Amino acid sequence: MSSRSSRQTKRPSWDEYFMKMAVLASSRSTCLRRRVGAVIVKERKILATGYNGAPSGLAHCVELGCLRERLKIPSGQRHELCRGLHAEQNAIVQAACYGVSIKGSVIYVTCYPCSVCAKMIINSGIVEVVAGADYPDEMAQQMLKESSILVRIIPTPEKPFLKP
Repeated sequence: MSSRSSRQTKRPSWDEYFMKMAVLASSRSTCLRRRVGAVIVKERKILATGYNGAPSGLAHCVELGCLRERLKIPSGQRHELCRGLHAEQNAIVQAACYGVSIKGSVIYVTCYPCSVCAKMIINSGIVEVVAGADYPDEMAQQMLKESSILVRIIPTPEKPFLKP
């Protein structure tokens, strides 16, 4: 018996693998409130990744502070006051920047999408959302349900959505 076959190596499932990649993406987040990562996948191939943070070339929240935090705005409200983009938005934008079609793909995200991200997911042609944690956005849940996009909640390997 070879040493290779005698080892018991547990390979992660595809869901575990891609969710771990989303967790890794979240480690690049510069948000002071919640670290989120996203990975867009089609036919088990990664098409794009994203994490939440300020637009390219602009100062990050870790440098400037968080207006929503200073104003004590609850999670899931007043998204327009945040200078950052969400992980899902950044992943969709990255695919667009490089001409990668994400129609028919799956997005793995470490936390349930907000209503703005849900609208982008619907219009981009993504057919499934695999989320690692729930999020208090009933509108997003309703729109994703209406759109017939499959939504699955699975545990994340870590707690990446907490403050850095």
